[in-house]
Amino acid sequence: MKQHSFPFSLARPLALLVCILLSLSGSTQQKAAITRVDPTFWWVGMKDQNLQLLVYGPNAGTFTYSIDYPGVTLVKTHTVENPNYAFLNLTLAPQTKAGTFTLTGRNGKQKLTRQYQLKARTNEPKAQGVNASDFIYLVLPDRFANADPKNDAFKNMADTQADRSNPFLRHGGDLKGIQNHLGYFEELGATALWLNPIIENDQPLTEEGGTQRSAYHGYAFTDHYQVDRRLGGNDAYKKLIQAAHTRGMKVVKDAVYNHVGSNHWFIKDLPSKDWLNQWPAYTNTSHKFQPTIDPHAAQADYEVLRKGWFVPHMPDLNQNNPFVANYLIQHALWTVEHFGVDAWRIDTYLYNEDEFMNRCNQALLNEYPTIHIFGESWVNNVVAQARFVQNTINFPFKSNQPGTLDFVLFNAINDALNQNFGWDEGVSKIHQTLAQDAVYQDPMKLVTFLDNHDMNRYFSVIGEDLNKYKMGMTWLLTLRGIPSLYYGTEILMKNFKDPSDAEVRKDFPGGFAGDKENKFTAAGRTERENEAFNFVKKLAQYRKNTPALHSGKLTQFVPQEGIYVYFRHDEKKTVLVATNSTDKEAELKTERYKERLQGFSKARNVLTDQNLNTLTTIKIPAKTALVLELQP
Repeated sequence: MKQHSFPFSLARPLALLVCILLSLSGSTQQKAAITRVDPTFWWVGMKDQNLQLLVYGPNAGTFTYSIDYPGVTLVKTHTVENPNYAFLNLTLAPQTKAGTFTLTGRNGKQKLTRQYQLKARTNEPKAQGVNASDFIYLVLPDRFANADPKNDAFKNMADTQADRSNPFLRHGGDLKGIQNHLGYFEELGATALWLNPIIENDQPLTEEGGTQRSAYHGYAFTDHYQVDRRLGGNDAYKKLIQAAHTRGMKVVKDAVYNHVGSNHWFIKDLPSKDWLNQWPAYTNTSHKFQPTIDPHAAQADYEVLRKGWFVPHMPDLNQNNPFVANYLIQHALWTVEHFGVDAWRIDTYLYNEDEFMNRCNQALLNEYPTIHIFGESWVNNVVAQARFVQNTINFPFKSNQPGTLDFVLFNAINDALNQNFGWDEGVSKIHQTLAQDAVYQDPMKLVTFLDNHDMNRYFSVIGEDLNKYKMGMTWLLTLRGIPSLYYGTEILMKNFKDPSDAEVRKDFPGGFAGDKENKFTAAGRTERENEAFNFVKKLAQYRKNTPALHSGKLTQFVPQEGIYVYFRHDEKKTVLVATNSTDKEAELKTERYKERLQGFSKARNVLTDQNLNTLTTIKIPAKTALVLELQP
């Protein structure tokens, strides 16, 4: 998620803060009860034997609690400003058996009880991670496919509307719709699905840029432990992941730690004033990342970046509050364990507190050593990007995040496609960006992309030029890192963010009842769309079956006269990628590349299946990237 450019009224956030403060003194007259406990259940046999339960209900924090269950010890009870909350620190001994215990609270003659379940862990696949051998497909669930129109809208939710004719309202896509098209992803060559957030967003419409908009994007959580029922709920999410695993596909969870929706249940009755980052008057984040790397930065600028709110209707969580931190970390572990997700994408990573992020990352990695974690830090240079991932730079703070979204390479690829070649322009940008990979501990763990749900669509940015499309797609699928593709890019979906993000988040044609076109099938695509689809499919399937291409060493040569050449190679195979970014056919003399061509005299063009019987010179058509599998 990126910053928004439209103006906001300060009246709503200021009113929200007033309500938050008033809520701390409310509900004392209600009958005492426990109405919820988070996490909703837990497991025996977890590596971390500590568990903190959030106990909530009218005056639930005024009771003294006890637990009588073998292996479960109530170590300490914490109370906060709001008497409706208690936080219970438990330890679970290694020999603790699965079962249900009774949480008992006493306050004089009053008694509260609540059943809590400890489950046995299963051997179902989970936290398999994604790596350079994978190809991630990014889906915005509400806009992809609708399998069940009955769950499009609910009268008892804050937003009761679903209308495909309105770009700002929900359209009805759901998780079953995604599951119904797993075969499509497989055909394309995708090995992992990344879904924009699926957690409940029970938000009212908000005024943004002069229009009323829904939270169909998913980034305004209102209950961490519920998948939005308009997407099908918890059961549908679990079934989708199980179905994907059955096909050998992985699922990436989109996590948000920085903020929640203004309608979140704990925002309506805030545990304490410091649950949020609060200011005397509404303060937006600056969206300026520089204070995180600047040795000369003013502390005030750093505070505004980190503690300012992303937008007024998404309250900013104070991760320095230990109860907030525990709540978010335990939810992350619960999600992986319960649903079986394989990797973890973190929204607005650079806005989170550093120590919290390291602690959260480590908790996931300790419990699930094979999981991959990559965050969104929207920056414009390599040094800044390295700041938020495991790196080799002497920063005062060292991040433990394994991967990150590669915004710098994204910018370089776009420049390469839209600039004429020069010393520092065109394909030189890609070469120069990759030449700085030494700043990362492992650049292969970076996730690369051509566009996403917050950006102008790739095909529009390159002027709807199919030759440029193929060049960029070739770079995406043959350079280092873990490639990801935004839904519809393979069928040339286009548009700019004008007047809003909705223009780049249109419904996938064929995913909804009544669609006149079905782009899930070759028969429903135009000739040009099939050319693009088949290009991605051909290269992605080849990449999947060619370790040298996805996991081998990268050797690149300084571009000359608009020609950019690099090799992906391991002990078994060598692949040559040669790009002519100019408007004229080029004849590549290969003597310069002999260090990687030794022992090879022929090649097969991976994309056309044509054979080259000599490698002395290679003709490259204008605006073309060749992918050649070298042969003796």
